[in-house]
Amino acid sequence: MKYYKWECILGPLFKLFEASLELIVPLIIGRMIDVGIHNRDTRYILVQCLILAALGLVGLLFSVTAQYFAARASVGSTARLKHDLFAHLGKLSYSHLDKLGSSTMITRMTSDMNQIQNGINLTLRLLLRSPFVVFGAMIMAFTIDTKSALVFACAIPVLSVIVFGIMLVSIPLYKRVQGALDRVLKITRENLTGVRVIRAFCQEENEVSDFSESNHSLYTQQRFVGRITALMNPLTYVIINIAIAVLIYVGAIRVEYGILTQGAVIALYNYMSQILVELIKLANLIINITKSMACANRVQSIFEIETGMKNYPEVSGAVQNEDAIRFEHVTMQYTEGADAALTDITFSVKRGETVGIIGGTGSGKSTLVQLIPRFYDVQSGCVTVNGIDVRAQNEADLRGRIGYVPQKAVLLRGTVRDNLRMGNPNATDEELWQAMEIAQVKDVIAAKDGGLDYSIEQGGTNLSGGQRQRLTIARALVRKPEILILDDSASALDLATDAALRRALRDLDPDTTVIIVSQRTSSLAHADKIIVLDDGCMVGIGTHDELLRNCPVYQEIYYSQYPEKEAVR
Repeated sequence: MKYYKWECILGPLFKLFEASLELIVPLIIGRMIDVGIHNRDTRYILVQCLILAALGLVGLLFSVTAQYFAARASVGSTARLKHDLFAHLGKLSYSHLDKLGSSTMITRMTSDMNQIQNGINLTLRLLLRSPFVVFGAMIMAFTIDTKSALVFACAIPVLSVIVFGIMLVSIPLYKRVQGALDRVLKITRENLTGVRVIRAFCQEENEVSDFSESNHSLYTQQRFVGRITALMNPLTYVIINIAIAVLIYVGAIRVEYGILTQGAVIALYNYMSQILVELIKLANLIINITKSMACANRVQSIFEIETGMKNYPEVSGAVQNEDAIRFEHVTMQYTEGADAALTDITFSVKRGETVGIIGGTGSGKSTLVQLIPRFYDVQSGCVTVNGIDVRAQNEADLRGRIGYVPQKAVLLRGTVRDNLRMGNPNATDEELWQAMEIAQVKDVIAAKDGGLDYSIEQGGTNLSGGQRQRLTIARALVRKPEILILDDSASALDLATDAALRRALRDLDPDTTVIIVSQRTSSLAHADKIIVLDDGCMVGIGTHDELLRNCPVYQEIYYSQYPEKEAVR
């Protein structure tokens, strides 16, 4: 909010000007009764009415001006906060993103931010105004009659206890409500993302049941906290109306004795009514501020997460070698207490080599290649690129030398050119076509209307699975990386296209190191070496022929894909 200092000052200030005018109104009403009505002076009454109308118009002008500044500050500061949060989320490591979850991050960016914006707006307009009117009305009451004003002095502390007591109880409950909202959003997102799978397996009823359960839990928590906060209005009304009854009783006695005028009693009554209205506003304001504080704490908890990954310059000389990639006794686990995803992995890759990685589902293939660009940190051992531990290298520089193609082909909404230039913003059209030719997708895009300007829908839904995979490979090739990692990114390709892609990759720069993760032994048979993983452990390394002779796990995979070879054997 530092960019909106003047708005944060002028908004409450104009509200205080409006409140000051409001405090004058009961005095004018009192004079109208004591002077105008008592003396039957119509002209005096009309003059006072004109003064009241003028005060109303000026107060309206002050109120609109205050609202303008409050809205400008709340909307502007929340917009900046959203930009900062989005940038912060983009810098978080994979471990933090896995832990937070997409639904939580979406809630922080949308629902929580809206609550914060609403809280800032109401705070600037009412947080000073309501207490100002409450205490101002009490002070004005003391200027009229000290004894009658003691009723104000007794009522206000009781009201404060009720208001702040309910607020203290509500804050932790609203945090729980937002957590339940996270769970509802998570289920909603999963259903929308996997709607095709859900329908294919006729799981609609189960998903509706799960959603209903989470939604009912959210409803129950919202109803519980709503009942508590709903106590605020009736309790404040009871206290205020008791105070008004006492005030009228005391005032009537003092009028009877000639100590007070009838107009003074009406003025005191109006001040008490003002206090009632303002305390109700303050009670609702506190409820909104309570929600906003709970949401702000949730957003703050995201900002408190350190971005990126900690660098360890002291490990830069831990392992010095000329290999492009080297794993030294690497062990890695995703979360504390979980089983290790990789255990004691050691191997090296020379520059220009093509290395295949194979293994059963869940054997740790993707985990292993994700350690090279340092998407995750190892728990023990080290991973080096060009002889330097990845933990001692700048993340942007390290990843700028690596072309990584993940298992899931992700394309963003935009043109083919926009998607390919994510690999290299300065790439020429000729370089884009060249990369697509290597990735075996040039003919497909050339046949599309617009070629490089062909519009891709969100997620690439207007392309087939194989076309999406080939475009993601082309995107990585546009970067002209030193290390190219294909994480099972050709699984949707037919055998002929896969073979053509492998032939094209062999014609890359001789210094380009290629890492291929695949379930197909045919895709890896040409590799200089193949690493075989089983349950997070490396159980074999060597060429295709060597592994067929001495690695049972590789033999099992190979012969399951070529049963006729097994029969011959």
